[in-house]
Amino acid sequence: MNVENTKAQMRKGVLEYCILSILNGEDKYASEILDTLKDAKMLVVEGTIYPLLTRLKNAGLLNYRWEESTSGPPRKYYTLTETGKLFLKELDTTWDELRKATNLVTNTKNS
Repeated sequence: MNVENTKAQMRKGVLEYCILSILNGEDKYASEILDTLKDAKMLVVEGTIYPLLTRLKNAGLLNYRWEESTSGPPRKYYTLTETGKLFLKELDTTWDELRKATNLVTNTKNS
């Protein structure tokens, strides 16, 4: 069994949650979202994030708007919809429960 595959699957499993969390309270364009994920060591590539943003938009969790940029082409800024905010709130609760359960099972002392 390849540990790198398992680690990648773990990251993919929380990627939607991370993207919604990044957009909570602040609109961002895709490159900013990608940079935030990379800074957090999520190891995400552009080919992963764009289809995911489209899926979240089609699910009614995100909206976007175009804004002119002084340093290039217009940028597509993503924002959480009201449905997205409620969805994120549910994920926050689920993540907290999952984190606590995982810490109990793995005997992790830090929460």
